[in-house]
Amino acid sequence: MNKLLLLGYGNPGRGDDALGPLLVEHIAQLQLADVACLVDMQLLIEHAADLTDFDRIIFVDADMSCQEPFEFSTVTAEKDASYTSHALTPAAVLYVYQQIHSHAAPPAILLRIRGYRFELGDYLSMQANENLAAAILKIQQWIPQQQ
Repeated sequence: MNKLLLLGYGNPGRGDDALGPLLVEHIAQLQLADVACLVDMQLLIEHAADLTDFDRIIFVDADMSCQEPFEFSTVTAEKDASYTSHALTPAAVLYVYQQIHSHAAPPAILLRIRGYRFELGDYLSMQANENLAAAILKIQQWIPQQQ
């Protein structure tokens, strides 16, 4: 069996920025075998340790510039400008993982869900909620095929 980690991040207090955590929380309720779910407000250096013992990683985030309803892209380890900052990119988290473990990080994908409203105090927009539903459906179809 392949162990999968879904890592959703975003700020629930900023409207559509909650898309990553909302998707991961929905999948967590399904209690799928060999699927672990983790949510946080942002990616931190400590998340590199959370990747241990997983065969695949899916980072899930909201994005205002991706195609509707969502986009998948491959993530590779890279030391980027976020490497020494408070909030890391998925590529930087993978890079930190490699530095800690002295071997390649698990294969990773970034799922970006199209969002529109990101101001403090905003609620989830209707369009983002529709994009979230489409992304949840896609993940639910995709996970069993990968196991």
